[in-house]
Formats: sequence, structure tokens, C-alpha cells
Amino acid sequence: MVNEETIGFHKGALSTLSKEREELVRMIGIVEQLMQMHLKALQELGVDLMKDAEGVKKEGLDGKVKKK
Repeated sequence: MVNEETIGFHKGALSTLSKEREELVRMIGIVEQLMQMHLKALQELGVDLMKDAEGVKKEGLDGKVKKK
């Protein structure tokens, strides 16, 4: 009986974790859609995201150099 209970426990855990994983994948999809919508809106407004990203990268490198 103990072996059957252990098997049931593990099967239940896998079932629960599988459902949690499915929900997480769904959430990631929603977040990705929202990010794409915001990126598109910024591009339509003429914002150069690549330029902004390069500026942030340079600032980060400069900040590291100054701290040394």
C-alpha cells in the first residue's frame, strides 16, 4: 500500500506541475504580445530603439569603468 501511495503522490505532483507549466507558457505568450505591441507603437512614433539600447549599453560600460 505504501508503494501505491508514493506512486499516487508523484503522479499527482507531475499533474499539478504540468498544469503550472502550461499556465506559465500562456503568461509568457501574453507578456510577449504586450511587449510587441509597445515596440510597434514606439516605432510608429519614430523612436529608434536600437539607438536607445546602444546608449544604455555605453552608459553601463562607462559606469563600470568609473567605479574602478
